[in-house]
Amino acid sequence: MRLDRYTTGNYTPGAPLWQQLLWYFLGYPLVRSYWLPWSAPKVLILRWFGAKVGQGVRIKPGLRVKFPWRLVVGDFVWLGENAWIDNLANVTLESHVCISQDVYLCTGNHDWRSPDFALITGEIYIEESSWIAARAVVGPGVRVGRGVVLGLGSVASGSLEPMMVYAGNPARALKERVVKELTIM
Repeated sequence: MRLDRYTTGNYTPGAPLWQQLLWYFLGYPLVRSYWLPWSAPKVLILRWFGAKVGQGVRIKPGLRVKFPWRLVVGDFVWLGENAWIDNLANVTLESHVCISQDVYLCTGNHDWRSPDFALITGEIYIEESSWIAARAVVGPGVRVGRGVVLGLGSVASGSLEPMMVYAGNPARALKERVVKELTIM
């Protein structure tokens, strides 16, 4: 490969330069901050920069978001400590999704067949009530079905079928996820 010939092709970050700079120097440090431990101001900052964020979202310290204008987060989503949403393409997290600590959501890669290491991007879509466990990785173009559990340190490079428990690298289906009925007394 010839990295001196690398270009991003027709890819753009999706926002004007002034917005990108404001995000990098103001928004990003505040959302990532351990000095600002509350979720509400972080949600507000993400919204100011174009993210669509629902109600009841919990954001732990250390969250990294590449481009908030390419992020959609449903209601009652948890974003764990040091999770990294590397969203060169859109990332959608439906309601009641848990992204645990150190999870990496990666929407970009490079074409290993290309002599100029061409950039490839693909959206990530995580459906309702899914749990991406600590240190798991979800790759470009992956759709995680409703109610999926992706186990500790697992790597999903392909889409995951609903209501299954996956683990490993590459992630493999282990068993069906059975959810107990919620009883309210």
